[in-house]
Amino acid sequence: MKIEIRDVPPRAAWALEQAGVHPLLARLFAARGVTSRDELDDGLARLLPPAGLRGVQEAAVLLADAIAAQQRLCIVADYDCDGATACAVGIRGLRLLGAQHVSYLVPDRVVDGYGLTPPIAERVATQGADVLITVDNGIASVEGVARARELGLKVLVTDHHLPGSELPSADCIVNPNQPGCDFESKSIAGVGVMFYVLMALRAELRQRGAFDQATQPKLDALLPLVALGTVADVVRLDANNRRLVAQGLKRIRAGQLPVGLSALFSVAARASQKATTFDFGFALGPRINAAGRLADMTLGIELLLTDDAARADELARTLDGINRERREIEGGMRQQAMQIAEGLFDVEDEPPSAIAVFDPDFHEGVVGIVAARLKDRLHRPTFVFAASSAPGREHELKGSGRSIPGFHLRDALDLVAKRHPGVLSKFGGHAMAAGCTIAEEHFDTFEQALQQVAAEWLDAATLTRRLETDGPLPPEYRRPDMVDTLHREVWGQGFAPPVFSEEVEVISQRLVGEKHLALKLRHQGQPVDGIWFGHTEPLPARAQLAFRLEADEWQGVRRVRLLVEGVAG
Repeated sequence: MKIEIRDVPPRAAWALEQAGVHPLLARLFAARGVTSRDELDDGLARLLPPAGLRGVQEAAVLLADAIAAQQRLCIVADYDCDGATACAVGIRGLRLLGAQHVSYLVPDRVVDGYGLTPPIAERVATQGADVLITVDNGIASVEGVARARELGLKVLVTDHHLPGSELPSADCIVNPNQPGCDFESKSIAGVGVMFYVLMALRAELRQRGAFDQATQPKLDALLPLVALGTVADVVRLDANNRRLVAQGLKRIRAGQLPVGLSALFSVAARASQKATTFDFGFALGPRINAAGRLADMTLGIELLLTDDAARADELARTLDGINRERREIEGGMRQQAMQIAEGLFDVEDEPPSAIAVFDPDFHEGVVGIVAARLKDRLHRPTFVFAASSAPGREHELKGSGRSIPGFHLRDALDLVAKRHPGVLSKFGGHAMAAGCTIAEEHFDTFEQALQQVAAEWLDAATLTRRLETDGPLPPEYRRPDMVDTLHREVWGQGFAPPVFSEEVEVISQRLVGEKHLALKLRHQGQPVDGIWFGHTEPLPARAQLAFRLEADEWQGVRRVRLLVEGVAG
């Protein structure tokens, strides 16, 4: 691993510090491209205006007309945390704005697959809906949208995924990544897009005299859900996304959150009063995602919709149990997948430029998580496949991929599809995460084709694992209150949480729980505890470590501990 220290533009750091930003934060923000305090202003007034989103005004008119006519609205959601939060935001928001009849339908990962398919459109029509609204899906659902419109449904697509060569024939499309859309935040999550549609709808209803500025419904109660979905979907936290997340966190810390989120914090043993983006990404998000992976995402959506504390507690406990099951399945699969991957190359050799693994025993609900773990371990674009459990589709393999910087996964799949027509039944996704379906007989062809694209696109430098850090940590900042200061900020994809690096002395080391390395270190001449989760190889007496800060409490005393992320070499 190569440890690289981020460049800190001195002028930007100085300007931030002069504007009253804490010196350490000023350094961290400047290294992440922030040049003025204005960029750190998370006020709602600083959000990008909805008018910049192509199609949002048409969507507002369509929904306002539907509400006026008391038509039946049905939301078709994706089965991940972004989809679940987008669905809950859509239903809560539409009801706030006067919709009398709002329902939802979430496809089953195994039986239905992803997105608005023709059978899903038929089920929506059978339920008596007049308007079909997609959240976090739909931009690739050309056939599904066509079928919905054949059945007389009006269709509003809200999505954030990259479009294919053909756009669906929906009545309205709101997606910052559709051609001709100038909205600056291309990385907004599906839940963010739905929130923006609601803001535009409220403005339209205000114009129609349904209420005025003083009496209009407050949509900011939805921001905790927007924040959770944004972080859980690992979208890039540009300035606009950071504002959405910061606003959601403020409300959660102030106790202004749906009872479902409160119950999730409880079962995860996290304090909502001290909520962080880490809680979203590693505690709440995985528990909601577990429902879509192993059971039915309806459980997750119902948790986010209920206002009954007892019901929320029951659902949160159920999701917690499913998540524990998910971890068990994932652990076994990860081990098995790693063995298969390591069998693709000799120990003394470098891994191939891309990895694809399949085993008949793999569970399709966790292939994405396992792909992410393999990608982290081998630093290669990685796909993990499982056999479909859908009736009549046992010959199909469902694959989920994760990538490394410099390799656009969806574009790679597009090239594989062009070079090998018929190998990919369907595919879609983003630069860093994508999915596809292939026939089992095509697995070898896919593997070779992916490796060929990776060999062409990736050079040795790109295939070298790099860890960007913020350099040495001044010892005066190694304090529990400083840890709290750092954790209160919005960190995530594209705005990386602080990781420091420097040479330290390793005083002692021992294995705990058979798979973690507990450390006694000397940092800047002072002793400090450290731990490296999931690492068992011993360290030399002196080592250049990359580490995060954590405040550990023992017998009522809070101490700083270093969480090791990597070692140079």
